[in-house]
Amino acid sequence: YLNRFDEYFAITNGLSLKDHKDLQEEIATLYKNLKISMTIGRGNTSFEANVNAYEARKAGNLLDRETRIFGQTISSSPSSKASSFTTNSNYSESAHIMHIDINGSEKISSKMSPYEITALVMKLYAKLSEVFLKKGAMTFFLGGDNFMVISNNIKKEDAEIIIRSVANDIGITLNCGIGIGRNGRKAAEAATRALDTIRDLRNEGKIQPIYEIQCL
Repeated sequence: YLNRFDEYFAITNGLSLKDHKDLQEEIATLYKNLKISMTIGRGNTSFEANVNAYEARKAGNLLDRETRIFGQTISSSPSSKASSFTTNSNYSESAHIMHIDINGSEKISSKMSPYEITALVMKLYAKLSEVFLKKGAMTFFLGGDNFMVISNNIKKEDAEIIIRSVANDIGITLNCGIGIGRNGRKAAEAATRALDTIRDLRNEGKIQPIYEIQCL
């Protein structure tokens, strides 16, 4: 997921340090003129993992000097200089992702100019980011009217309350597919399938703005 400028986030649940090294080396081979680094963080929520990665990088905790991979050490302390990769079993290995879009975006497009639509989408992005961050979840804009939220630790019932509140504040209707998988890719695929299911149900006259699919 694109964050800002040259920063990206990836969900790498289940990958070993060697897997991360292989990815880093492949990226470095593709972009030889760029100096690329990676930082690994873990947490009960995506935001906690982000903070742990940030603290590890700030402390200079190198897990692999050759590939410039930073991260939490086995002690889970950013101040430790040990190069062992943390395998703290207190963290869930599954990934939870929401895929959110605006219901009836075509109808909105027929009533608003392109710039007004962009302003609406950015307003929605800011609001989703704000409310989900309070729950330790990170929101990313995919383009169009699509968003994904890394939502470990948020129950479906709580997500429904948040989605309804945000939609009411902005004056739109939102669809939210929730995917739970053993890794980020599986969770994202399940979330998108859940979103497609919402549309299919609506075509059958069944209104269900939130739908969850597990793929473990």
